[in-house]
Amino acid sequence: MTFTTCPRPLNHIGISVPDIDRAIAWYGEVLGYRLFSGPFDLVASPPALAQFQDALGERCQHVRIAHLSTGGGVGIELFQPVLPATQPETTDIRFDQPGPFHICVTDPDIEGLIGRIVATGGTQMSRIWDDRPPSGIYRMVYCRDPFGTVIEIHTHSCEIVQGWRNGKQEAGQ
Repeated sequence: MTFTTCPRPLNHIGISVPDIDRAIAWYGEVLGYRLFSGPFDLVASPPALAQFQDALGERCQHVRIAHLSTGGGVGIELFQPVLPATQPETTDIRFDQPGPFHICVTDPDIEGLIGRIVATGGTQMSRIWDDRPPSGIYRMVYCRDPFGTVIEIHTHSCEIVQGWRNGKQEAGQ
């Protein structure tokens, strides 16, 4: 397959959290992300009311937002709903609904990052898996931050881990 368009860089990923100040501290301490904007409040009132509610809907009246930088230049936008408040957390991974259901980071020290996530209130959701041959070199795991976001960790980049697949492998191979 030949693509005629240039791949667009990913600008940022938005993550809803129930406590933006705790989330800023957690993402900084555990993943090393740096705060560069905020936190600040956005309230649905003139002159931004029309744009605010066009983008987020009429139910959204007040949010707190902060922006963090990652190691790869992709931003993380932390988004705390204030009015209406954050919905209760679910333990289900919502892989069966459209839209993003996790973020993925690369860290060759997978055990070390799991340890930091667990020590700071997150959880390890799966065991560490060999992700492709040769066994034991390319590994991955699913975790969850203390706010409910699923974080997948790979020991190597996406192109290295996934690029070897040619679409013809059977499940489990």
